[in-house]
Amino acid sequence: MKRDLFGKRNWTILLLFGLIGQIAWSVENMYFNLFVFETIAPDLDAVTLMVQLSGVAATLTTLVAGALSDKTGNRRLFIAYGYLIWGVTVASFGLITTDDIARLFDLDAAAAISVALGLVVALDCVMTVFGSTANDAAFNAWVTDNTKEEFRGKVESVLSILPLIAMLIVAGGFGILVELIGYKGLFFGLGAVISLCGAVGIFTIKDSPTLEKKGTLKDIVYGFKPSVIKGNPPFYLTLLVMGVYGIACQIFMPYLIIYMKTYLGFTVLEYSIVFGLAIVLGAAVNVFLGGLSDKRNKAKMLYLAVGVLSAGLLGMYAFSYFSGKLASLLSFGVAGFIMISGYILVSALCGALVRDYTPENDAGKLQGVRMIFSVLIPMLLGPMLGNAINKAAAIPLPDLSGADVMTTQYIPAPEIFLAGAIVAALAAAIVPFLVKATKKEKNNAAENEV
Repeated sequence: MKRDLFGKRNWTILLLFGLIGQIAWSVENMYFNLFVFETIAPDLDAVTLMVQLSGVAATLTTLVAGALSDKTGNRRLFIAYGYLIWGVTVASFGLITTDDIARLFDLDAAAAISVALGLVVALDCVMTVFGSTANDAAFNAWVTDNTKEEFRGKVESVLSILPLIAMLIVAGGFGILVELIGYKGLFFGLGAVISLCGAVGIFTIKDSPTLEKKGTLKDIVYGFKPSVIKGNPPFYLTLLVMGVYGIACQIFMPYLIIYMKTYLGFTVLEYSIVFGLAIVLGAAVNVFLGGLSDKRNKAKMLYLAVGVLSAGLLGMYAFSYFSGKLASLLSFGVAGFIMISGYILVSALCGALVRDYTPENDAGKLQGVRMIFSVLIPMLLGPMLGNAINKAAAIPLPDLSGADVMTTQYIPAPEIFLAGAIVAALAAAIVPFLVKATKKEKNNAAENEV
């Protein structure tokens, strides 16, 4: 019987901290959008600003925390205590209401809304600091420390499915929970779960035996040194692919649930079913492809992944014009399955390639560079492009005849998927250079072994 090289303990830690972390990020990146729309101010500009500032906070935090985790030679404490405090900050959102702010500061409705928006944006940045310390910097470095190239594709394929599972839980299940216990109960409950996860981590997480104390805080700029960039072309070319792919996804992702609820008129149950089927089928396809990527050229497989992602987005754009609820559900679901399959595969391949070509013992100090391409650039440019398209289309809110219908001057437009498809296709132009760089790297490694 073939031995599991990753180990049961590590799989448990990966699944627990990976899934809880992604649920927390999904709440921030998707559900806070609905929270703002429904309780504070129905404004897509507010959603865009929140996403952008979160990206800045996440990147700066990961640069510092990644270098610190290398310097101390300890991922465990950053992960465990980071999750503990992360949960507290998530729970704090349950305390923000415009009515309470108006009473506390004796403000009129307009002023209370402005203060509430400011508090939400500021607290979102604080939450991101602890989340990025625990998850983006320490947890991602821990995964790199504990995986090897021969089984990294399998681990990465599982890890890349977790955001989609989290998206399903947040998009569907949290909507039902809000109806049952309200936003306050939801945020308190989620915060408690995240903090509990951190407490468990104190006793269960073990750092890699090969992890050593290395570097200083000066290593924050390590990943930007010309010598480092020149010496690791596959690593940086993969990050460039991730950046373009990330921009494509952020053009539509922050507005996806709002789009389905307003433009398509889907109910919580309907878009949960569409999400659920697409994610389950997409995940099943990618479990097979993830294992296959360990035996194939990961860089070359990006051609397939980017093509599938672009095709899915084109379908989501075209099928948005189908009339009739059933036809709309079926067609958008099929296109969503194709899109999500490509989405997961690109993410898994890029993640595995980044880990494959991360210089040994430098995983922590390079997490910030990864965040610039995977988070900062996409979350600054993607929502800006998407919201510009929404504003230009200026589609008014249709009469959905529902008590919970949101109102705003405009709603997300189908063209955000078309723009996403075009930008995603641009990533394919970088792949030939990546293929060439990885081939050269492997040849050099083989020569050094001889």
